[in-house]
Amino acid sequence: MITIDKNKILNRIIYLMLILLIILSSVYIAKSFASKKAAENERNLLNTIDVENELAEANGEGNLNNGEKDSNKDNEGNSKQEDNTAKDNNKESENTENNEKQDKEEKSEEEIKKEKEAESKKRIAQVKKLKEEYKNIVGWIEIKDTHISYPVVQGKDNEFYLTHNYKGDNAERGAIFLDSNYNWNIKGNNLMIYGHYMINDEMFTDLTKYVEEDYYKQHPIIRFTTDKEDAEYDIIAVFRSKVYNKDDDVFKYYNFMNSESEKEYNNFIKNIKQASIYDIEETAEYGDELITLTTCSYYTEDGRFVVVGRKSCHGDGDFWQLKNVMGTEKIDTSSFFFRLSIFSVPSDN
Repeated sequence: MITIDKNKILNRIIYLMLILLIILSSVYIAKSFASKKAAENERNLLNTIDVENELAEANGEGNLNNGEKDSNKDNEGNSKQEDNTAKDNNKESENTENNEKQDKEEKSEEEIKKEKEAESKKRIAQVKKLKEEYKNIVGWIEIKDTHISYPVVQGKDNEFYLTHNYKGDNAERGAIFLDSNYNWNIKGNNLMIYGHYMINDEMFTDLTKYVEEDYYKQHPIIRFTTDKEDAEYDIIAVFRSKVYNKDDDVFKYYNFMNSESEKEYNNFIKNIKQASIYDIEETAEYGDELITLTTCSYYTEDGRFVVVGRKSCHGDGDFWQLKNVMGTEKIDTSSFFFRLSIFSVPSDN
């Protein structure tokens, strides 16, 4: 008669379960690392786009010829020799000269503005070139000193980019995408942009950090760049919401995108200000262009975390609203392992 050793069988089951756990953990770690690396590469994508030739052609600039370069180098060498002689002869004179040099290097407001305009033109050109390669890219979104810096795409529907990246490849983290129903031709519109909440601070995860007012104060500006302009948006409201049933008689922020009337616009502003977690002095008036960023939130079923911004109108200080990159057109200033839950675009059920 065969004797069954129950303890031995139990030990083998436990052993197999541990092996399976190790395998799953290894897969999780590997996928997490791959996803984080892919997200980092995506955030750095804009910096890899070389547009120096395009900008030089647009500005009608040419390269220095070799004779000019050699002359400049000789002049720099002579200047260095003279400076060294002055240092050896008179230390006090050296300090005076250094102070004068430092004063000259202090940039005027006009110089700073020109530098910012040049940087903005470069960014517009980069988005334009990126859009030529990936036709569904409509812009680039960034919030300074956060992990949010990604290409923004717009598809034929609001499903595809939940599971595909900006290239159209399968990706658990999806892409940052503009609502497919957004109409670019209506002024005073609301750019409704979606992104997953992921681990490793990927995609739109950092939006949920706005629950703290101090975080808002440190990051009050949303930057959105297209192939036509480089604009900034002042954040005017931060709030929690959810996807409601069709028959629920409540404020549904996701239903406001292509504004049809002043009343509809004003009601939206009123509701988001009332819903805001904390008071924000900045607000919007009818005609101001808006941007709404939304991601998953887990305080309730189908929860959402929302950040709304208003296009800045700071006059001379609004240096990101510039001419077309070619200098000819004026800009009108009027998942299993990764997802903590599956994000879906709000829609009435």
